[in-house]
Amino acid sequence: MLGGAGLLLAASPAQAADVSYSTECIPPPISGLPAMQGTTKVQLTAPAEAKVGDTVEVVWKTVEAASKNPDVLDLDKDTVKPTGTLKVSGAATGTVQMEGPRQNPPIPKNSAMVLPDMKGTLKLEKAGEITLTPDAYNINVSKPISTDTKCTPKETVQPGVTIKVTDGGGSTTGGTTSGSTTAGGTTSGSTTAGGTTSGSTSGSTTAGGTTGGGDSGSTTSGSGGGSGQTDFPGKEVAVHFTCTSPGPADISSKVTINAKKSGGSYALTVKTAKGVMDSPAALPAGALKPSMDITLGGADKGSVKVTGPANAEPLEQGKPVDLSDMTGTYTPGASGKSTLSPGTLTIDVTLGASKINIPCKVKGSVTPSLELDTTAQQGGASGSATTGSTGAGSAAGGTASGGGLAATGAEDTGTLRALGLVAGTAILLGGAVFTFTPWRRLRGTR
Repeated sequence: MLGGAGLLLAASPAQAADVSYSTECIPPPISGLPAMQGTTKVQLTAPAEAKVGDTVEVVWKTVEAASKNPDVLDLDKDTVKPTGTLKVSGAATGTVQMEGPRQNPPIPKNSAMVLPDMKGTLKLEKAGEITLTPDAYNINVSKPISTDTKCTPKETVQPGVTIKVTDGGGSTTGGTTSGSTTAGGTTSGSTTAGGTTSGSTSGSTTAGGTTGGGDSGSTTSGSGGGSGQTDFPGKEVAVHFTCTSPGPADISSKVTINAKKSGGSYALTVKTAKGVMDSPAALPAGALKPSMDITLGGADKGSVKVTGPANAEPLEQGKPVDLSDMTGTYTPGASGKSTLSPGTLTIDVTLGASKINIPCKVKGSVTPSLELDTTAQQGGASGSATTGSTGAGSAAGGTASGGGLAATGAEDTGTLRALGLVAGTAILLGGAVFTFTPWRRLRGTR
């Protein structure tokens, strides 16, 4: 078997070492649960000796996870997937990325979590002794919707195994090895869209990044006054969103805001790029619905809510999702040149009786997509957030109903609030937390 540029060896003699360390695991924010403390016990297996040029395999066996499966829910077979990191020290420095399959026996309530072994590979480039130490790890649970919990050491972890690397003549000299070969990519149960979604290590990693927004210069501008123009096409701008779990860690998309004048107001249509995210799970038709807060600038202030219809066709887990066009009405609250920019994107997912709200906030700055020459109207925005479905009714205090959480629009007669602890029960699955209401109602959607 080839690993990188060298031969993948389970070089002999093999060695195993047990390591225990205090661990803090952070549940997904949507759960509303605090961090949990526990002890992780790991057994590392690696060759005791190898030669320069070899690519060796390292195995991470989780002897004991930081917590048990609580007395709430039986965990189905093959729903748990771990990923983790080993630190490389000594003659070499770096990290080894570890990954396990989504493979586990059924885990009853109030019993120990059973995680599959993780594996990774390390290319040895120079002679010396290198030490491998377990570090942070992530647990992904795929049902009823993908969630991740990130676990990190809370103390200095003792070294695990040491590999003696010799050159062709058998001598051991100082030097550095690459020590940072990733064993495959991690599979994100999270919707790793754009940043996470398209094959990103969401669930497992949150890709920090810079704001997409390379577009600059003036935006498309409409007169909005006496010129008689009614259609105002916006400029396509790049936006980088950071989402709340269990959504994708990041979404990168091009967004366009178009307007059509009708009297003193404007009918808005907001379009996003194709395949903006991957589906977090197999979802039936009508399960996923987008909305966005359009940020007003220039002469006018506040925001306007636009909403899109739910998916018309079933969605396959991990497949790219095209968000529907979102529409709403903007009623100006000030006269002058007003700009419209993409704001918080919200994804509402409905699974049976459970409604999950995933807000995705704009990371960094974003270029306005549209500039309009507006005339103030009674009941217009001017510092308030308005529901785009009506275009009227400024919200006192300048925030949308529900403290900025997504409104579904007039057709749903109300606001979907973040699920959190409002409509569900928080379930902690040995490090993965998700919310549902109630479990029996979700079985039909699994």
